[in-house]
Amino acid sequence: MSWYLQALKKYAVFSGRSRRKEYWFFVLFAVIISIVLGVIDTMIGSQAGGIGILSGIYALAILIPSIAVSVRRLHDIDKTGWWILIGFIPIIGTIILLIFAFLPGTAGDNKYGADPKAAAAA
Repeated sequence: MSWYLQALKKYAVFSGRSRRKEYWFFVLFAVIISIVLGVIDTMIGSQAGGIGILSGIYALAILIPSIAVSVRRLHDIDKTGWWILIGFIPIIGTIILLIFAFLPGTAGDNKYGADPKAAAAA
């Protein structure tokens, strides 16, 4: 949970690097919270056009942190944050971003900052 909160604390920080651990824990908790809110929306009948009110508010609340942690993850593998736009290409773009998310970060410093894995070990 601390990795999720760490990503939220860096709400709109698009510089620097994020480890795979930070990225994937953010994704995991975001999905779990979305599912729980979806169930609550269904139980209380707050569906508006197929999207629940609580789920919609949560999705809007984590939109910017999601983009920010994705950009920082791309920085960790020494790619520019603009690569996130490849996600607009149906299917192929999503697969490419998924592969990038699984790649290990570059060891040592890169042009986007210090190695977050080395900083955590110190």
